[in-house]
Amino acid sequence: MMYYSRLKLASVVAVCLLGMLLCLPNALRQPAPAVPWRQIHLGLDLRGGSYLLMQVDMNSIRADRLQTLADGTRQALLGAGLGYRDIATDAQAGTVTFTPREPAESDADLKTLRAMPKAVADEFSVDRRPDGSIAITLSPVAMRQRAAEAVTQSIEIVRRRIDATGAVDPEITRQGEDRIIVELPGISDPEHVKKLLGTTAKMTFHMVQENALGSAVPGPGVTLLPMLNAPDQKLPVRDHVDVDGSDLTNAGAAIDQQSGEWAVNFTFDSAGARAFAATTQANVGRRFAIVLDNKVVQAPVIRTAITGGNGQITGGFDAQSATDLALLLRAGALPAPLSVIEQRSIGPSLGADSIRAGMISLGVGFALVIVFMALFYGRFGWYANAALLANLVLMVAVLSLFQATLTLPGMAGMLLTLGMAVDANILINERVREEVGRGRTPLAAMQTGFERATSTILDSNATALLAHIMLFVFGTGPVQNFALTIMIGIATTLFTTLLLSRMLMVRWYARTRPTALPVWRRIMFSRPLLRFVPKGTRINFMRGRFVGLATSAVLSIASVILFLHPGLTLGLDFRGGIVVEARTQGPADFGKIRAALAAQHVEAAGVQSFGAPDDVLIRLDAPPAGDHDREAHTQAMVDSVRHAVATLPGAQVLRADAVGASVSAELFRNGMLALGISLLMILGYIWFRFEWEFAVSAVVTLVLDLTKTIGFLVLTHFEFDLVMVAAILTILGYSTNDKVVVYDRVRENLRKYRTMPLAELIDLSINETLGRTLGTSSTVFLAALPLALFGASLSSFAWVMLFGIVVGTSSSIFIAAPLLLLLGEKRLRRDARPAR
Repeated sequence: MMYYSRLKLASVVAVCLLGMLLCLPNALRQPAPAVPWRQIHLGLDLRGGSYLLMQVDMNSIRADRLQTLADGTRQALLGAGLGYRDIATDAQAGTVTFTPREPAESDADLKTLRAMPKAVADEFSVDRRPDGSIAITLSPVAMRQRAAEAVTQSIEIVRRRIDATGAVDPEITRQGEDRIIVELPGISDPEHVKKLLGTTAKMTFHMVQENALGSAVPGPGVTLLPMLNAPDQKLPVRDHVDVDGSDLTNAGAAIDQQSGEWAVNFTFDSAGARAFAATTQANVGRRFAIVLDNKVVQAPVIRTAITGGNGQITGGFDAQSATDLALLLRAGALPAPLSVIEQRSIGPSLGADSIRAGMISLGVGFALVIVFMALFYGRFGWYANAALLANLVLMVAVLSLFQATLTLPGMAGMLLTLGMAVDANILINERVREEVGRGRTPLAAMQTGFERATSTILDSNATALLAHIMLFVFGTGPVQNFALTIMIGIATTLFTTLLLSRMLMVRWYARTRPTALPVWRRIMFSRPLLRFVPKGTRINFMRGRFVGLATSAVLSIASVILFLHPGLTLGLDFRGGIVVEARTQGPADFGKIRAALAAQHVEAAGVQSFGAPDDVLIRLDAPPAGDHDREAHTQAMVDSVRHAVATLPGAQVLRADAVGASVSAELFRNGMLALGISLLMILGYIWFRFEWEFAVSAVVTLVLDLTKTIGFLVLTHFEFDLVMVAAILTILGYSTNDKVVVYDRVRENLRKYRTMPLAELIDLSINETLGRTLGTSSTVFLAALPLALFGASLSSFAWVMLFGIVVGTSSSIFIAAPLLLLLGEKRLRRDARPAR
């Protein structure tokens, strides 16, 4: 255990050197394009930009396919000399139904329709109903396949549209079955991009039903469509698509030489040119409608056959609208409309503030932890500090290797990881100190300390890992980045603690062969200057167990009452709505701000001071549940607030977040699921590693810790959102670490002292681990404190963490231990089985 071969030594050093090498691209410029240069990317909250979550309208895909199927049904029946009556589509049921012209034609209808071509195998089925009608039903499997293809196609079209706008380094990814995430660095006002992405740009060419002009009921196979520039005027347009805009090869904006107005010129491919020529040749003298997203752009009369495959669209365009339409036609039509259901925008100045706050918090926290370890653990503390520095390097190296995106919560995760990383070194150092106090030789004390601390270190990190895995699975965006950073930090912590710091201590021992370890006397910075707990401390904690349990119960009941009334202040993630942070020129004038909002028809907006005198927070609730187009109205409200701020002299929007009702409900459900599953996984893990008494007492204590944290959130009016869920899960993982340290010593003493009463044994275990319990709590507290003081937008997150550290540490002694005594007073003394 205390011997390091040259190969092992070289391997540890090589990993550290490789980590330093992988970190270099973040500080230096790429020397040549051929040299691999992997860097950490800054998230939108650090460099500014916009985040859009868009949803594909699956109902539209189903409706379009049914309409095409109905049109194919008409053509197939008429082509076979068969008739039909009352043809209709039902998007909800996914069917096309009609009644045969004559009952005797029913079998022929079935045979003809079953022979229709299918896009995929078993795409639809044709059946006769009891009332004599015939139904064509789309297969759910085929529709799911078509929907998946539509999302994939939408991603490619969105990418082409964004690339045409000149956006730098956009990221477009898929989320779930029907959602697309669009991240636009450097674009803090995505209004123009949203307009481009929200336009389907599906252009088709149809014949106008001349004999239905002026009719309110145009007849089967004909639809009344509004004119683009005159919505009140409608034209009867045949549903059959004569020429499809998907056959376009190019489109461009130009000025029409005859009228002097802006127009869009387009060119068809060979198939489109043939269809366009055939249609115009067969319908000379009739009106031909150019339809864009179910609106008639033009309906000119065909004067002559157009055989060149070229055309022109006019209709009151200006330069921008003509350019945008040409861009949309070149990129291709979306298979279905896209709606923005979540939007987050951050200005570059706020991003710079976040970087500065994050770097200050990280630097101050790192310095505090280093000073703490040097004061309390001397030479071994400096070895822990060296391992801590290597840990930070390795975390950055892993993030660089995978070109990960670092967000502000990710920086907070790095800071908290540094605080938790030295916990393992504290466990080792305290155990070595304990073995020295028992009279062991230096080598025996080091070996025993490492061996007995390793299982505790693995157990405590495993519980933290389980909590953050759940956060990564159910979180989103920056919260996922926080969880990923913590998980990477846990892996690098195990390496630097169990290998690197041990190697430093072993090499020091092999070089000096000391007769005593530097864990007691004070000599410069080689020996520790301070200790948390005096040697030989014996506090009878179990004597006050009923007071501790009663106090905890009262606080938890009070917290539950506060949760019921007045309740949590739900953040934007969970309640939906709009939050806009703006900065004015000079101290904010709330009267002018409200007047500007009223001029943009923004009602019931909450305006409050935020931070500095020139920072303003504008809040609006989500549209009511009865609003059928809540997501679109939410986005319209964001645009109105932006326009209102723009009318104020010198004012600028720093941040604009909008979360639709459907997304907020989903985020809340996922957050609660992450909490519930984390508790179950911790219960299962502790049960497996210890006994059921340990597991139940730990989980009950965690639930009590959770209620107190909820009460703290109610009293402080901190907003409860996904970031707070991340804080609570981190608290649960950390609080479990404390309990595992005590439980591990209880389990060890159960084997060692077979006849000692359980109350005395638990007191002994707590006293023996009190130094490491207070030490590990202090390092995480010191790491989180700068984040609370300088962390800007993450300040509330850090204060909740600090509260959770205090509650978790005290509950390990005053709640978890008494519960273990109550549950296991008879059984654990009668059946002290060895650990699995």
